[in-house]
Amino acid sequence: MLQIAICDDEKSMGEYLKQLIENRLADDKEYRVTVFSSGAELLKNGKDFDIFFLDIHLKDMSGIDMARSLRQESEAVIVFVTALKEYVFDAFDVQAFQYLLKPIDEEKFYQVLEGALEECRPKEKPEPLVVRVKGIYRNIPKESIFYVENEARKVVLHLKDELISYYAKMGELEGILGGEFFRCHRGYLVNLNEVKGYDTGSIQLKNGEVILMAKQKYSAFVSVYMEFLRRKK
Repeated sequence: MLQIAICDDEKSMGEYLKQLIENRLADDKEYRVTVFSSGAELLKNGKDFDIFFLDIHLKDMSGIDMARSLRQESEAVIVFVTALKEYVFDAFDVQAFQYLLKPIDEEKFYQVLEGALEECRPKEKPEPLVVRVKGIYRNIPKESIFYVENEARKVVLHLKDELISYYAKMGELEGILGGEFFRCHRGYLVNLNEVKGYDTGSIQLKNGEVILMAKQKYSAFVSVYMEFLRRKK
């Protein structure tokens, strides 16, 4: 059962957030929402929750301090819901999933709730990458790929110690490799784990190589890469 906690010392706000969540999960009976009015009360019961919606300005403690205590024994999803803008950078220190400002924008709240629910769902195992090279099938660990290069009707996998060239379409390979790879250029797919730095026209890899980045891909890359780094934390 999915366990969701709300902590806000304004009773009406806690019940309002609970109602929003229940509206979204109306067809799902496998959940429970519990509202707490103080940080101390929540910390006594906080071990088994999957998602926390926390105010920052509480009467008995800071929501940031409460989140730090939770992080000592929980990897749950934490969402701050607050009227205070100035703590947004502190939220990164406790690996907060999102930072929502009051008054609540309900459409934004539902988007964040959906993302939090997705974080709690079991992750499917990625499809293995099996390639046929010179008549022999090989299973290539995705984490061993620095980047993929498009070469006419072939793709070239750039690995640590070798290059593997075989017939494939870049678009199909992009789908197989999944969210830890990004199509930064029509000719390149980069492993986000191997990125060392970037600018508007290129990406520097940890092995010292530099690959092209299309200018129209830059904004999307920054957004995807920042989200990737957040998940890695």
